[in-house]
Amino acid sequence: MKIHVLGPLVVENNDISAVPSAPKPRQVLALLVLQANRIVRVSALQKELWGEEPPPSALTTLQTYILQLRKALSSALRISVRQVAQEVLVTQQSGYTFVTRPGDEVDVTVFECLAREGRDAYATDQTERASDLLRRAVSLWRGEPLPDVRRGQLLEAHAARLEEAWLNVTEQRIAADVRLGRHHEVLTELAALTVEHRFNENLHAQFMLALYCAGRRPQALQVFQNFRHLMIEDLGLDPSPQLQQLQVAMLTSDPSLDQLVTVPARSQFPLAS
Repeated sequence: MKIHVLGPLVVENNDISAVPSAPKPRQVLALLVLQANRIVRVSALQKELWGEEPPPSALTTLQTYILQLRKALSSALRISVRQVAQEVLVTQQSGYTFVTRPGDEVDVTVFECLAREGRDAYATDQTERASDLLRRAVSLWRGEPLPDVRRGQLLEAHAARLEEAWLNVTEQRIAADVRLGRHHEVLTELAALTVEHRFNENLHAQFMLALYCAGRRPQALQVFQNFRHLMIEDLGLDPSPQLQQLQVAMLTSDPSLDQLVTVPARSQFPLAS
C-alpha cells in the first residue's frame, strides 16, 4: 500500500484510493497514518475533529467514521472489513492503530530514514554521500504536507513538525553542497529561501557563504546588511554573534573562513544546517 503525507494525502493500493472525500473521515485517516503503528486515543481524535468541546454524539460519530475507513480500506486492499479491523485499522482499548505492513510505501518513514543517514554522513565528513542522501529525502516532498486535509490542532502540530524537518534537511543539504564547492548551484535556491524564511539566520549565513565562495563578497556582505536592517526594524534585535563573526571574517578575508564553510549541523552549531 502507498501511504503519502508529504503532499496531498495518499492511501491507495493498486491505484485504488482509500481516502474518503468527506472532510472529517479524511482528518481521521490523516491523523492515524501520521502516527502509524501507534495508538491514537479516542480523545485525541475527538479533539482533532471538534476541538475542546466535542458534541454528545462524538463517540458514535467517530465510530461511524472508522467503519467508513475500514470499508474503503477493504475495497483498496481487496480483503474483508473484518480482516481490515483485525490487521490494518485495529481497535485498541483506548483508541485505534493504523498498522503498516511489510512492503508498504510510507513516504514520511523513508524521509526520516534518509535524513538520519544523511546527518550521520555529514557528521563523519562523508559529504558527497550526505548531499545525495539529503537530496533524496527532500525529493520525496510533493508540496506542503496534507494541503487537502482540514487541520485541527493535532494535524496542525504534525504539519508544522514536518515542515520544520523539511527546512532542517534542506539547510543541511545546502551546507553539504557548499562544502563540496557547489556554490553557484545553490545561490538561486538560497535567494528564494531567505525571502520565504526572512528571519532564518542559518539560511542567511549559508547565502553569505555561498556568495563569498563564488567570489561575490560585496553581495555576501549586502545580505548581512539587509538582514541586520530587517532584524532591527521588525524585532529590535541585532543578528546573532555567530552571524556577526561571519561578517567580520568576510570583511577581513579571514583564512579561518574555510572552516566556517564546514561547520557541523544546526543541531550543534546554529549557523550551519
